[in-house]
Amino acid sequence: MTDATWLHENFDKAGSSIGFRVTRKLDEVQSPFQNIEIYESTDWGNVMLIDGAMMLTSRDNFLYHEMMAHPALFTHANPKRVVIIGGGDCGTLREVLRHPGVEKAVQCDIDEQVTRMAEKYFPELCESNGDPRAELLWDDGIAYMANCAPGSVDIVIVDSTDPVGPAEGLFNKDFFASCHRALKDDGILVQQSESPLVLLDLIKAMRVEMGKAGFQSFQTLPFPQPCYPTGWWSCTMAKKTANAGFNFRIDDARSKGFATLYYTADLHTGAQSLPPFVAKALAG
Repeated sequence: MTDATWLHENFDKAGSSIGFRVTRKLDEVQSPFQNIEIYESTDWGNVMLIDGAMMLTSRDNFLYHEMMAHPALFTHANPKRVVIIGGGDCGTLREVLRHPGVEKAVQCDIDEQVTRMAEKYFPELCESNGDPRAELLWDDGIAYMANCAPGSVDIVIVDSTDPVGPAEGLFNKDFFASCHRALKDDGILVQQSESPLVLLDLIKAMRVEMGKAGFQSFQTLPFPQPCYPTGWWSCTMAKKTANAGFNFRIDDARSKGFATLYYTADLHTGAQSLPPFVAKALAG
């Protein structure tokens, strides 16, 4: 906190920072893995920080959670079993379970304290935690994926923090190889892939690591995310087969039986058209 009313996160890689006007600190917990803080803001609801990095706000988290879940679930022909690695705030789990065809959704986050803080300060994100199809685990996601039965999962969503600290191992070949093995032949891997404005090199490197693990087709979808560095974020989907294509069930997306605040079929179509500078960088 730089003064009495403003909370800032400085982002050295972009030479920029993001700030929210806050009224008070609501809570702080030092877990065995990381420091978690909750602030009350004047305009963005509650704000969660992990190790000083903005994780989510009440006002804009739907952008991230909807884009991490719905593009992949509407791209897969019939997703029944979904695994979420990370995602301790439970917002992505909630979005996944909006799909009635999902029979099982496992969320494996290493830090139970993230979920406990979300239950207290972002209860709307935890509405599906009691769904009988949901299984919440607090364990090492890398080990969980390594132990998954081959060909047992339709979609793996890696809803992680930045590739440092506990999440560092979620961005390399070995972890992606575990995901590749656990996924069925038509399965989809989804990874949050940072800012396409200033971290294109990270997105490219991540896709290279996915390729080394056996994935052959990729699609990166950008979306706005005001509380993250640059305000512009992305997720990347990967499939096992070459030239697989990422056509999605557009009619199902248009007639979905649940409300969303950001995701629509038309928006999904638009997100598939990358700005030229991003398309060129990822094609190289």
